Amino acid sequence: MAPGLPVIQGVIRRRILVNYRVDPGVMQLQLPSRFRPKLHAGYAIAGICLIRLERIRPRFVPGALGVSSENAAHRMAVCWQDAGADREGVFIPRRDTGSTLNHLAGGRLFPGEHNHARFTVCEDRGAIDLAMTSDDGAVSVRVRGTPCGRLPASSCFASLPAASAFFEPGSVGYSMTREPGRLDGIELRTQGWSVEALQVDDVHSSYFGDTARFPRGSVEFDCALIMRNLAHEWHGAEDLYV
Repeated sequence: MAPGLPVIQGVIRRRILVNYRVDPGVMQLQLPSRFRPKLHAGYAIAGICLIRLERIRPRFVPGALGVSSENAAHRMAVCWQDAGADREGVFIPRRDTGSTLNHLAGGRLFPGEHNHARFTVCEDRGAIDLAMTSDDGAVSVRVRGTPCGRLPASSCFASLPAASAFFEPGSVGYSMTREPGRLDGIELRTQGWSVEALQVDDVHSSYFGDTARFPRGSVEFDCALIMRNLAHEWHGAEDLYV
């Protein structure tokens, strides 16, 4: 996305971060060579961002004309060097969306080429049951849980504030494109940052369950976080070339 394109704004109605801890050497094999895994407690961290966006439109368009969508991004926390400076963000090997508009316009009118997928979401008094299956059959996701006050004891993060501090700086994301060697860049700017732990009763990811990518024992579910009702903007970031 060229930085000169319009700023896109709206509301993050719901954002779930389903997080996995991964063997760093295995993670490195999944990354373009320019990136290295961002580590916590000796682990690489990857996961799925499941996000409902509402009132999405260019900044100059009234909110009533915005659109809504369910979306999923498989993401990996990374670091890299840019002009001699250390940077951090996320590498996104795959994006999926329930929106035909996002599917057709992604990578053209705004960054991130999106595959089309079917989402089923049930929310009841804070509890959430979400399932996603891509139309091409390549990925499926299922998460069912309830907001709670703490992370699971098995998490590599010592506390909810520690997890929040790890993820908050990762506002810049780079996505694969059809053009070999070029990654789309986008920056998410939120008005505030507040996360809750999500007690997960059921979680499945065909992507992280693929033993061709992640050999048995190299990846484990760590924790899930949820945030709601945040005004936000998407800004273009310079593309990266690898």
